[in-house]
Amino acid sequence: MPLNSRKLVRLAGAALGIAGTLAASTTPVLAFCGFYVAQADSKLFNKASKVVLARDGSHTAITMASDYEGDPKEFALVIPVPVVVQKEDIHTVNPDLVNRLDAYTAPRLTEYFDPDPCQPAWADDVSSAVRATAVPAPAKMAAQSAFGVTIEAKYEVGVYDILVLSAKESDGLVTWLKENQYRIPEGAEDVLGSYIRQGMHFFVAKVNLERQAKAETSFLEPLQVGYDTAKFMLPIRLGTVNANGPQDMVVFAITRNGRIETANYRPAKMATLVNVPLFVRGDFGPVYKAAFDHAVENDGMRSIFLEYAWDLSAFCDPCSGTPPTPSELATLGVRWLGPARPGAPMPQMQMPGGYYEGPGTNAFVTRLHIRYDRGHFPEDLAFTETRDKQSFQVVYALHHPFAGTAACQAGAEYRKSLHQRFAEEADNLSDLTGWAAADIRTRMDKDGETSAATPR
Repeated sequence: MPLNSRKLVRLAGAALGIAGTLAASTTPVLAFCGFYVAQADSKLFNKASKVVLARDGSHTAITMASDYEGDPKEFALVIPVPVVVQKEDIHTVNPDLVNRLDAYTAPRLTEYFDPDPCQPAWADDVSSAVRATAVPAPAKMAAQSAFGVTIEAKYEVGVYDILVLSAKESDGLVTWLKENQYRIPEGAEDVLGSYIRQGMHFFVAKVNLERQAKAETSFLEPLQVGYDTAKFMLPIRLGTVNANGPQDMVVFAITRNGRIETANYRPAKMATLVNVPLFVRGDFGPVYKAAFDHAVENDGMRSIFLEYAWDLSAFCDPCSGTPPTPSELATLGVRWLGPARPGAPMPQMQMPGGYYEGPGTNAFVTRLHIRYDRGHFPEDLAFTETRDKQSFQVVYALHHPFAGTAACQAGAEYRKSLHQRFAEEADNLSDLTGWAAADIRTRMDKDGETSAATPR
């Protein structure tokens, strides 16, 4: 199967059409009081699509940012949609907005520095070791064609030429798409047929090369489509037809009332509040990727993993970036905040790596990470919006030992306790990633993380 065809399959399904696991502690993720030092966003994962899903009542707005790379003439997008989408509900979006939302919600690493053990403690240590625990886890525009395909609407949006189709038979739809230069993989008829039987329409888009040549940017902007439907779902099955292995998808769901979760697949949480060795500071991206890979493997690729859930009107802590403004959220389809304001200023971080008060919006963001293939995820994703507004984020923590002399009895006891702490950190990282604890300890020794103090 040609590379660009694989890209289409992945985009058509993964972008819309579009993992016993390690679980989070039940401790609320509040008041870290540490220093944010790194993040792990979706760029770590190959074949990863990003979808922003804004849901309000029966209205859904989906923004699809794919990892498509290649000749624009090879780009094609085929998405099942429940209604004939109107032109005013189709937009292109600056990819920076999606990338910033990705960075803002990404798993993160914080660090702490132990106080002098010979000085009295003024507050409880909120950064004590937390072990990861395993749990069980418009009008008709064309006559009926010979293939049973009807063009219900035709639009130009940005560099894209867009059609909304209806069809009677899947083989006729496939033939029509192929004859009109839409690359459809072999074996797609069964999946398309199931959507036709459900009365779904098909949103198809390809790049207009003449307009693309005149565009100011060389990249393809994410497409956003909005519609009203009682079904809160995300089609993914078309993206699994002849896909070259499992795919990753990160969903950023923005709602009024609280966290979302999948109704037809098992929800799970990634481990959080885990103390890890100091060397992770330089390797956090690969470490988190290994942790997610291990969680998916342990789970058997059956679950949807929660990585972030937070009320955007609240403080972020620790902050990995600035929160989206109300205007930016409106651009992403959060229409209950009012219209977007072009040129609205982006907020500035009050303290690098520290706290930031949210923009005062009535919006809750949920970040879900799914690795899927046709065998493990045979159904489209069905979602439900909960009333749960408990904060959650994936955070790993570094703890630097006190570097002073600490010439007191408490200091001596503190030094002795470091051996056990380092062993626990090695075990934690082993539990997260599946790496051998002995290899992790060797790396810790090599990097000087022993019972001796680590200079600040």
